[in-house]
Amino acid sequence: MLKGLGGLGDMAKMMKAAQEMQTKMVALQETLSTTMVVGESGAGLVKATATAKGTLTALEIDPSIFNAEEKEVVEDLILAAIKDAQEKATAKTQEETRKLSEELGLPAGMGLPI
Repeated sequence: MLKGLGGLGDMAKMMKAAQEMQTKMVALQETLSTTMVVGESGAGLVKATATAKGTLTALEIDPSIFNAEEKEVVEDLILAAIKDAQEKATAKTQEETRKLSEELGLPAGMGLPI
């Protein structure tokens, strides 16, 4: 198409690749916003649900752990479940970003602004 225009053909190709990358990054952002991960602590007594972007959406606590004398233990379990959910969210984001980078032919380790 732009064969006779020298470097402009390469520029058009680059622009098309950039548009494709932008489209895929927007789709990835949407996917990460709706993908859920669940962090747990206390052998499942406390569960924290978050999006893969790290937004906490739910907290489930087994009523059997509600005991006034063990308030600090419950608080620790809640924090541990949230931390686990956040770590899983980060891992999921990194995994999906790596996949997109590979798909786009980007060098390994090149960070995408997700």
